[in-house]
Amino acid sequence: MTQPFPTAAVLIIGDEILSGRTRDSNLNTLARFLVPLGVDLMEARVVGDRQDQIVAALNALRAAHDYVFTTGGIGPTHDDITADAVGAAFDVPVNEHPEALAILERRYAPGEFNAARRRMARVPEGGVLIANPVSDAPGFQVDNVFVMAGVPKIMEAMLDDVAPRLKTGAPVHSRTLRVTGVGEGAVADILRAAAEARPHLSFGSYPFGFSNGQAGGEVGTQLVIRGRDQAEVDAAEHDLSAELRSSGIIIAAT
Repeated sequence: MTQPFPTAAVLIIGDEILSGRTRDSNLNTLARFLVPLGVDLMEARVVGDRQDQIVAALNALRAAHDYVFTTGGIGPTHDDITADAVGAAFDVPVNEHPEALAILERRYAPGEFNAARRRMARVPEGGVLIANPVSDAPGFQVDNVFVMAGVPKIMEAMLDDVAPRLKTGAPVHSRTLRVTGVGEGAVADILRAAAEARPHLSFGSYPFGFSNGQAGGEVGTQLVIRGRDQAEVDAAEHDLSAELRSSGIIIAAT
């Protein structure tokens, strides 16, 4: 990889996400999980329950990044096809994993471990299980691809087993300046100059509130500085604060 730090992508799988029936929160959870590990989340895609689309997206992402995290499609129903899609992407067969089978057999009472639930023991050849402390049914890792549940609580719990497997980089530090009474346009030139002065840092602006002529609505902009060198981030915050104040822009306490 040409990136100086590990990079990652997220592949969210499920018709329920694309239809709007389910609101995804896993992307936010994964982004927050990766920041302190120093892994840069570079992109995310959402695909439905169609094997050809999953395979195409997965092959593109795993070739471009150090890690790919997939969520969804590893349950017991007919439309849970992620294991088969991962097998197709790596061109390996998908079989019942003995350890996964044993975990699931212990999970269910006699007579409850039916054919549908048995599907959750299917793992592409060479896959390594990811522990699921919530409902037992494991995820799995194949090469640089981590395949996890779509249920947010389960997916988040699986990350405890994923974290030790990742190579890490320097964590990203961030500082936020909250300016009130002005929109992005009023601070754009100041922010541009700050970014040009320190091109190795990331500067962003994020407006909040609204202005519709009614009293009481706070309008402003959050200016965010991000970088791996904490001293540089702190210096940038100091200089940007000074420039804003010299321009008569109010910085709210945070």
